[in-house]
Amino acid sequence: MIQAMGGLMSVTGEPEGQPMKVGVALADVMTGLYAVTAIQAALLHREQSGEGQYIDMSLLDVQVAALANQAMNYLVAEQPPARLGNAHPNIVPYEAFATEDGHIILAVGNDSQFRAFCELAGAADLAENPAFATNPQRVANRADLIPLIKHLMKQYSSDWWLTQLEGCGVPCGPINTLDQVFSDPQVQHREMKVNLQHPEIGSVPGVANPVKFSGTPVTYQSASPLLGEHSDEVLQQLGLDAAEIAKLRQDRVIS
Repeated sequence: MIQAMGGLMSVTGEPEGQPMKVGVALADVMTGLYAVTAIQAALLHREQSGEGQYIDMSLLDVQVAALANQAMNYLVAEQPPARLGNAHPNIVPYEAFATEDGHIILAVGNDSQFRAFCELAGAADLAENPAFATNPQRVANRADLIPLIKHLMKQYSSDWWLTQLEGCGVPCGPINTLDQVFSDPQVQHREMKVNLQHPEIGSVPGVANPVKFSGTPVTYQSASPLLGEHSDEVLQQLGLDAAEIAKLRQDRVIS
């Protein structure tokens, strides 16, 4: 609902298809991240001034803020951006392409990368074509260029393209399923999967914190808590005694 109200669904999906939501609760995740930043800023202000403050945040506000370049495209041009599927609104070619045996992301970010791609694909003349020589021209002539790129990409396999494009400095990447994500050597090297101890079922998997501190690395003591597992501990820290906590539990205020 928030993705819909905040405009994200209007720019997500195929041009002729229905508006689509992002596959994860992005507004919720981003609001959590913004909240952490806001709390840290408020704590720093309190440290300097001695005064606390109330932080007001909403999912909708965060979703609007997260529109990034699409919001600026609208505010500058006053024209609501359309859905472009996997294509980038401001950079061409920058989207998913079918290969001989699958799909990859081709992310040509500048004119020199476009020339390198064209030479690799055996179509150096495309980079010399005035209609495609610069990114603004490629954006303006997207409808003419993309079918040509699609034809070129079908020449070789995904692995061939990924290897060769990386070799000539053209950004690209595979479209991984989650099993491929967690078996990726880089993801494994960065230890993005952790195993945590759960009090009832033993070891359970989890996703690691992506922040890597050099001096105070993140540690993981346990899995997600059971309902009410730490109620006594938290309430004792707030000054309640055992009798008061027992009364709250008897009245089913806490678990």
